[in-house]
Amino acid sequence: MGRATGRDAGRRGDRRAAVRDTIGVGLGLFPIGMAFGVLVVQSGFAWWWTPLFSVLVYAGSMEFLMVGLISAATPLASIAATTFLVNSRHLFYALSFPRHRVDGRLGRAYATYALTDEAYALTATLPEPELTSTRILAIQVLCQAYWVTGGIVGALSGRALPESIRGFGFALVALFAVLALDAIRAARDVPTPLLAVGCALAAARIAHERMLVVALGLLVVVLLVRHRTRGPGAPPGDVVPDA
Repeated sequence: MGRATGRDAGRRGDRRAAVRDTIGVGLGLFPIGMAFGVLVVQSGFAWWWTPLFSVLVYAGSMEFLMVGLISAATPLASIAATTFLVNSRHLFYALSFPRHRVDGRLGRAYATYALTDEAYALTATLPEPELTSTRILAIQVLCQAYWVTGGIVGALSGRALPESIRGFGFALVALFAVLALDAIRAARDVPTPLLAVGCALAAARIAHERMLVVALGLLVVVLLVRHRTRGPGAPPGDVVPDA
């Protein structure tokens, strides 16, 4: 009885921690979700298509593209190819996302489905002992809730809003900038982001149209080589000093 009570208390604590983890992300996801809802209704779809897209697709930028692709009656094969290219970065995320810490088949299935940039960035900054199944899933559920709720609000008020709000789209850019800085400070590792920038610049030169996939592939190779040459037990190298 006492052990079960302790587990329940631990899960409640993990859920509260997930709320704290995601509140800043929610401030970015909610307005971008609103922008998506506005786009859906102003493209001629009924408002309820917004949550339908966000549940069936749930892929951020791909949802924006999907509205245009469906509106233009794009062939299914072209939609599938576009989806693969846009979301191929998730293949790389899966290499280090702590899915193995999630309990149960259903939980792991949802963790796979709800693997987004934001969820990955948030879990990447957490210490290993804090990566519990409840906390990981709660982070992903909350991220999706912010996005879906924002989309519904945007869709229901979309007819009354202008087609474009200056600077609205920068919310997501600012969000990822903050998440990147948090990840660097948590890992206290300077070389890795510098290597990432180098890979991005190289990919932009050699494969402009497929820059993201090429950059991520190059980064994986570089990190594997770095890990092999330094050894698995080596310290992270240059670190960011504490504030």
